[in-house]
This record gives sequence, structure tokens and C-alpha cells, in this order.
Amino acid sequence: MILLLAFVGAGLLATMASAWLFQRAVGNVGWVDVFWTFGTGLAAVVLSLAPVTLGAGDDSAPPTMRQWLVAGLAALWAIRLGLYVAIRVARSPEEDRRYADLRQQWGARFQIMLLPFVLIQAPVALFLAAAAMLAARDPRPGLDAQDALGALILIVAIAGEGLADDQMRRFKASKPAKGAINDKGLWAWSRHPNYFFEWFGWLAYPVISSGSLDVYVSGWAAWGAPVLMYLVLDRGTGVPPLEAQMLKSRGDAFREYQSRTSRFFLWPPRRPSA
Repeated sequence: MILLLAFVGAGLLATMASAWLFQRAVGNVGWVDVFWTFGTGLAAVVLSLAPVTLGAGDDSAPPTMRQWLVAGLAALWAIRLGLYVAIRVARSPEEDRRYADLRQQWGARFQIMLLPFVLIQAPVALFLAAAAMLAARDPRPGLDAQDALGALILIVAIAGEGLADDQMRRFKASKPAKGAINDKGLWAWSRHPNYFFEWFGWLAYPVISSGSLDVYVSGWAAWGAPVLMYLVLDRGTGVPPLEAQMLKSRGDAFREYQSRTSRFFLWPPRRPSA
């Protein structure tokens, strides 16, 4: 198992190094997100189905139904999100605002400082993929209600994120007035519903895991994935830079939106202050 994790980790590191080289060649850092999404999904599938055990067991045994279920869920997530991001990056005439701000902030040293920023995403991806591995190798016989609930969580997350993305796409396609803010649909319940559902999907793996695999590994460690994803999205490279950019470009209109709309979690909108 250690060798498998090392192999997958090296593959993810190579994937992110390739992402850095590719974005440098095409001049759009948004492609890094595409590489990361497909890389993370592939890592989760490999770790879920590889013929090795976490403790005592038969390495030659075929994958269980739970392993196939988790691998399928990880693949579904990666294909949906990866294709969406790839199409968005390919069609957009402008670079993602987060990266455009970093390009302006770092100036001539942008590519040098971007490299470690990109490479550090490899261990993050490995950590998330390991949560899928723990869920896939839970020793419970057969599939049960826990597996069904985990699958439902991920399906709802994918559908919710897709709906939020589509609502934003329709808003932009309507050619709104300069400075207008999308506050309809899911965007009235959260300022970042796409991020919320992305986080929500990672709850599937600890739910599928019963919390006990063997004396060496605890399935409770799978809860580290949603915790890490929340920190990345709500406290790290997701919400903070995006909101800073929105405050800069939308000003008081965005502050009013902040005053009545939940930051991250879905919550009924508050009444505007007087």
C-alpha cells in the first residue's frame, strides 16, 4: 500500500508539473484546474481498485462491489467537473480572475512563483483520493444503506454544482448591466453555491466508510477530505480571492449582496438592512 501511494503521488506530481508546463505554453493558468480535476479523479479510481489491501487480506481477490461503486463515483465527479472546467477555459477569452490577479500581483516572477503553487496541489489531491481509497476498502460485506446514502450525497452534489454553474452561465449570457450581481436561484441562498456543492460531495466517502478498517488504518480518516476541501474552498484559494475581486469590481452592490446572502453554506436569504 505504501508503494501504491508513493506511485500515485509521483503520478500526481508529474501531472501537476505537466499542468504548469502546459499553462505556460498556452498562456492560460485555468488549465491547471483541468489537470488537477482529472488527475485527482484518476488517482481515486486507481487507489480504489488496485489489487492491494490495507492490512491482512488477499491481494489477488477481485475488486468488491464497494470498490467499484466508489471508483465509479470518483470517475463521475472528475468527468463532470473536468469537462465543465475544460470547456469554460477553452471558450473564455479571459483568464480566471484568481489567476489574473496573481499574474498582476507577482509580475515578472509570476511563473517562478506559480510553480510551487501548482505542485503543492499534488499532495492535496493524494490526500483527497486516499479518502476514496478508505471508503472503497471498508470491510463490510456487500452494499448497504451507508453506500446508498454516500452515492446519493455525491449525486446530489454533482447535480447541485451543475445547476449552480448553469444558473451563472445563463446570467452571464443574458448580458446583464455592468456591475450586476447574480442573486437568483441557488445564488440567493449562497454566494458560492458551486463551492458548497463541491465540498458537499466529499462527504460521500466518510459516509460510505464505517470508521473501522483494521488495526492499522481507521476509516474515520476519510473525514479529513471534506475538512480539507472546506479549508481550501472557504478559507484558502476559493472564496477569499474571489470575494476580494468582487468587492473591487462591484463595490457597494456586492457588499449589499454579502449582507443578505450566506457566504458558503446554503441558507435562506436575509432581509436587506435598512
